[in-house]
Amino acid sequence: MHRRSDATTATFMNDTSTTIRYATRPSVLGTLLVAASGKGLVALMFSDDADAMTLEFLHRFPGAMPAGRDSAFVAIVDKVAAFVENPRSGLDEPLDVRGTDFQKRVWNALLTIAPGETASYLDIARQIGSPGSVRAVAQACGANPLSVVIPCHRVVRSDGGISGYHWGVEKKRELLRREGVA
Repeated sequence: MHRRSDATTATFMNDTSTTIRYATRPSVLGTLLVAASGKGLVALMFSDDADAMTLEFLHRFPGAMPAGRDSAFVAIVDKVAAFVENPRSGLDEPLDVRGTDFQKRVWNALLTIAPGETASYLDIARQIGSPGSVRAVAQACGANPLSVVIPCHRVVRSDGGISGYHWGVEKKRELLRREGVA
């Protein structure tokens, strides 16, 4: 699937047999970790604690290998870093997202939230036809391996307040600020 700024749906792959490579670099949100298989981006993570983030990544994706100085991979990482700095710019990279069917439904719904807009957890639950599953939607947001690309940071409480974010509420606020959300 290709993620563009105008993407509204996704076709997620679930081939766990492919090799995953990753690299880290500094970003406006701390250390950025980008991982990809031969089919597309697998993870985008960021943290102020690079070691803990890398351990979390390797726990989720055992067997992943550092990309080294592969210039093509470095170019992808640079493109993703530019997207993190300016999420309105869009990102046209294929995604290889791994999750449960429910998570994929939630993540597809998140792709419909345009930069600069937000939706509540209840809005997403209703959109996927499961209005009673607000907590499960929140858990799927927390399990999202592709932060910013699949914009879980655009999901807020029903009263519009900013709530939890895997990478910290301050990073969520910063992402929303970069998108022009007050």
